[in-house]
Amino acid sequence: VNACDRPASLAIGKWVHAHILDGGFELEVVVGTSLLNMYGRCGNMVEARRMFNNFPEHDLASWNAIISVYAQHGHCEEAFKVFQQMQQESVKPDKITFIEILSSFASPEALSLGKLLHTHIVDRGFESD
Repeated sequence: VNACDRPASLAIGKWVHAHILDGGFELEVVVGTSLLNMYGRCGNMVEARRMFNNFPEHDLASWNAIISVYAQHGHCEEAFKVFQQMQQESVKPDKITFIEILSSFASPEALSLGKLLHTHIVDRGFESD
């Protein structure tokens, strides 16, 4: 799954996903997160989000993965919405969460969200890291 990292690899990734489904492993968080990342790297945001939404439970790695997918494709507002949802579900962000989401705030349009995120970073004590 990790070798499928660009849109041209999507067909191979879907083939691998079908075999994972046959084996009944899709809903295991580690396997599901790998598939989520694969779809994200291939640019299929809809399928990446579907994978995330279908997890029976979310761990910090799966939250970070979906935030990363949105961030990699410049969807800062969606990344921030997921970040907020994560906190509403009492999952505490770590340094990786902030690194991933900050990477999506590289445009002038994202400045206000970036400032809001900075407040969260300071609140968590990560500002000096």
